[in-house]
Amino acid sequence: MAHYEKLAALWWDPTGPFWPLHGLNIFRVAYLRQHLLEHFALTDGPQPLKELRVLDIGCGGGILSESMAQLGATVCGIDPLPRNIAIAQGHAEQSGLKIDYRCETVEQHVLSATPYDVVLNMEVVEHVEGVDDFLRTCADLVRPDGAMFVATINRTLWAGFTAIFAAENILRWLPRGTHQYRKLRRPEEVITPLEAKGLAVVRRTGVAVSPITRRFRFTRSMAVNYMLMAVRPAPVEG
Repeated sequence: MAHYEKLAALWWDPTGPFWPLHGLNIFRVAYLRQHLLEHFALTDGPQPLKELRVLDIGCGGGILSESMAQLGATVCGIDPLPRNIAIAQGHAEQSGLKIDYRCETVEQHVLSATPYDVVLNMEVVEHVEGVDDFLRTCADLVRPDGAMFVATINRTLWAGFTAIFAAENILRWLPRGTHQYRKLRRPEEVITPLEAKGLAVVRRTGVAVSPITRRFRFTRSMAVNYMLMAVRPAPVEG
């Protein structure tokens, strides 16, 4: 939290320390849009997600929250840092977007929130302690037939070299200290607590970025960055 408190004012600078998130956001929003349209059988258009309630966990300065709101979703963004929330609120007002931002942890939010259609857990789990309990709490916020998306970094030697050492020390894509190797999460460490709460992983993909073009692409390998989509089955009628 202290690390991101220092960087909070730079969230919306596309050439600043959060530039990888701006590039990644364009890539992941297309992924989210495609699979949400398919899962909820929605009609594509300028605002295809207007029927959905979305929770953006660890929303930071609101980069992903705003993208979801622009697609028509009713968005709630939560973050434990007051400065992040203040920046997110200010930028949303400037952008003419109505987003419900709250300075809360997941553990606080679950006490009063109604389960959501979509829970976004993007680039968050590699920053939290007690990830098993954290993910179980997140899962409680997914309604029946709802979906959760998780994006994070695998705990492999290759990920440690590329996503931490190279990205922070050689390429200088990220500020030093952004990631800690011990907090990187293997896919099974994410999937197990979600399954324990009744969610089923239906999609998984690796994500790679070119050090030359800085463009993101899908890959079969989940050895570094990866994304998962998990759904809570709808109740059986009858």
